[in-house]
Amino acid sequence: MSSAIKSSAMFESHLIHPTAIVHPSAQLHPTVRVDPYAIIGSQVTIGANTIIGSHAVIDGWTEIGANNRIFPGAAIGLEPQDLKYKGANSSVKIGDNNQIREYVTVNKATEEGEVTMIGNGNLLMAYSHVAHNCIIENDVIIANNVAMAGHVVIESQAVVSGVLGIHQFVHIGQMAMVGGMSRINRDVPPYMLVEGNPAKVRSLNFVGLKRKGLGKEDLRQLKKAFRILYHESLSLENAIAKLDLLEPSQPIQNLRHFLKISSSDGRRGLISGKNK
Repeated sequence: MSSAIKSSAMFESHLIHPTAIVHPSAQLHPTVRVDPYAIIGSQVTIGANTIIGSHAVIDGWTEIGANNRIFPGAAIGLEPQDLKYKGANSSVKIGDNNQIREYVTVNKATEEGEVTMIGNGNLLMAYSHVAHNCIIENDVIIANNVAMAGHVVIESQAVVSGVLGIHQFVHIGQMAMVGGMSRINRDVPPYMLVEGNPAKVRSLNFVGLKRKGLGKEDLRQLKKAFRILYHESLSLENAIAKLDLLEPSQPIQNLRHFLKISSSDGRRGLISGKNK
């Protein structure tokens, strides 16, 4: 056991409220704060300066990094809502600097050795649900009452607005924006603004891209890509080929790679554009 994280049985911390229940085998950094009536299970590891709110439940093989804030009533690491789950030793891994708000649920993965993963710097607002085997990368915002089914992937710096469902195995791309109360049953390409029921790609996520510091040249290339994809009536195969003719840039490479993966066999496919 490292010197940085100690079993709760090895120290009496004034930061752990006397009404909290912390299993003696749990590994908590001495700077972790545990508020009243929280419950922390035996296989949980929590890093420095993380705050566990009152009545939160953290159980299972769950690893939480540093400087996180888990708000009251959150439930992390419990069994997945998946009938295939048969008691496997699966896990949840959460990075650093996340805010997990009131009554968020994060389920562990379904099969042996699998992981539900949340990266760094994310905000999960109240009542959102992260199902088994989901992956949320970094600096993602998930608004209130978003329900993710299993195996959803949300790439870095995406924003998902409130009160919507995301179908299992859907992939939401980097810096995408999903409008509230949409029905997301197919992949959302990076850098796009998607909304509606049925959901459609409406435009580039101009406001979000500018806020995240994309340069003028990258925006210019993405505007060209958007016209190719959604205004030229090309097949997806031909549109992807035409993207190769644009000046090379990281956003274009990311977009092209995402489109190729999403259109491959066995995937759910792409949300269509408003003109298609």
